[in-house]
Amino acid sequence: MLSACSSGADADSATDGSVTVSHAFGETVVPDDPQRIVSVGLTEQDTLLALGVVPVGVTEWYGEQPDATWPWAHDLLGGAHPEVLSQTDGIQFEKVTALEPDLIIGTNAGMSEDDYTRLSAIAPTIAHSDPDSPYFEPWDQQARTIGLALGKEAEANALVDDVRAQYREAAQAHPEFASKKAVLLQNALYDNQAIAYQDGLSTDFLTSLGFEIPSELNAFVTEEDAQAYIPLENLSVLDAADVLLWATEGPDDRAALEAEPIYGTLEEVRENRLVFTDGITAGAIYFTSPLSLPYLLDSLVPAFSSTLAGSGPATTNTPA
Repeated sequence: MLSACSSGADADSATDGSVTVSHAFGETVVPDDPQRIVSVGLTEQDTLLALGVVPVGVTEWYGEQPDATWPWAHDLLGGAHPEVLSQTDGIQFEKVTALEPDLIIGTNAGMSEDDYTRLSAIAPTIAHSDPDSPYFEPWDQQARTIGLALGKEAEANALVDDVRAQYREAAQAHPEFASKKAVLLQNALYDNQAIAYQDGLSTDFLTSLGFEIPSELNAFVTEEDAQAYIPLENLSVLDAADVLLWATEGPDDRAALEAEPIYGTLEEVRENRLVFTDGITAGAIYFTSPLSLPYLLDSLVPAFSSTLAGSGPATTNTPA
């Protein structure tokens, strides 16, 4: 249920309130109640904000949202405007130093050991837990690691449990999703291929709602990639699904798909078993955070319900 795994990070509390957190590069002692926290990873600002902590620095991943914080999280800034960092040319160590942090969070930063060493010279730094997952560890594992570092272990556990409970309730309220097969695809065709997500982290929100990911996708996954790259001549493999979810980011994306003749031959297209996202919902799918996952319930569940009821293709809209 939504990557229900235990954290790979461990923590030991000291009598002075500090906590020792284990991660991929060793152990970090975090002083009690850090106040100036910088997120050097792609999505950690969501978890910090969900735990009631406003960072002084955040990192832009994509979307160019105000304060590098998407609508599902922005109100939690409470009017603050953290410094926006970039990873375009790697971690901006000088800008991080200038922010005078007392804690650096990088559980989704693609951090190398050299990066960790340089950041640790600035302030206590928390890296990813799994040495093999420098990017996009399961969202709940990241939440628990960050919660431990902040001295908010109970709050992090409650946050994870609440998100899971929301998905359980949505699945129970929509039994029509159970055992239906769904495929999540990127917004367009690239180099004459469709890019679909196999069963795993990126599709956990679907399986938590009761959907299944067709195993037929696995034939198009290479060892190097987490996605299935499906050539146009093999696009009919998508007919194994009951519904296709295209992570479109605007009307032009859908128009480009419809201009491709082979797209129109798919059973789901002919039978209108399609859901298209708006740009914010697509971002929420990719973020896979404790704040974006509940947002998806408001955005996607009505669209799936409408499509499976035979009302035709649905397009998500930003929830009010």
